[in-house]
Amino acid sequence: SLSLSLSLSLFLSLSLSPSSGRECAVAEKGEPTCLCMEQCKPHKRSVCGSNGKTYRNHCELHRDACLTGLKIQVAYNGPCEGLCVFSCVAAPVVCYLDDRNELRRRLIEWLQTEVTPNGWFIKGSNFSNVLLKYFQSYDNGDGQLDSTELLRLVQHNDTAINISSSADRENDQLLRSLCVDALIDLSDENADWKLDFDEFLSCLKPGFNPPEKKCALEDETYEDGAETQMNCNRCVCACGNWVCTAVACDEKLSALEEAEDADRETTEEEWTRRVAELNKHQETVEKIKGSTKEV
Repeated sequence: SLSLSLSLSLFLSLSLSPSSGRECAVAEKGEPTCLCMEQCKPHKRSVCGSNGKTYRNHCELHRDACLTGLKIQVAYNGPCEGLCVFSCVAAPVVCYLDDRNELRRRLIEWLQTEVTPNGWFIKGSNFSNVLLKYFQSYDNGDGQLDSTELLRLVQHNDTAINISSSADRENDQLLRSLCVDALIDLSDENADWKLDFDEFLSCLKPGFNPPEKKCALEDETYEDGAETQMNCNRCVCACGNWVCTAVACDEKLSALEEAEDADRETTEEEWTRRVAELNKHQETVEKIKGSTKEV
């Protein structure tokens, strides 16, 4: 019976006792199996792994061990010290999906405060009218807003400026610029990195629910905020793209690097090519998904 089958599946699932970094799932034939965690909760409690890599929390460490097939243990709580293969390289400044969505939310809230109803003798302004007013104010006359013009619009209102709690003003300005690019990418239908008014209207339409893009790498998909390593550099998944640091790898940086045969210095040209390959792979995966939906 159905209840007996469910009970048996539950019993088998419990008896499997998945190890850390894994979770129970039902296979195609209805049999329980253990798979690597698809994603971890975002809470931050850094730990240093036995591989010299700093992880956001215990779950991320065990998930990485599961995905890579390596035996990685917690060396100690807190970020790694002394091993500068990965953890000593600062993560790149990126605009995460949450940052992009927060900037968009604040912009919409601000613009909605300027909507005015019709009066006895005064014609009001609806949301589209308000958007058109600001679009024309910051457009240089070509009928489009590029990233510089949209950034000026964002900076017009104080509440929309600070989208992070960082005290680093330089990084906060960079984050705003990156999130403006992410907003343009959100509704830039012809991929010219500019928004005409229809695209601008679509981007800031209150009822629009922005999609959550994932990053692809070696037949795996990664959630926003996931990190990976390329030589001694850190790569972060942000708004569907891999963003990497560009540090020249020093063969004397650490003994662990030598043990992993990562002592070859990476030139800027090689590094740019490798990052481009990551994102090209991402585009290929998205095209395949798109063609599958059409079929």
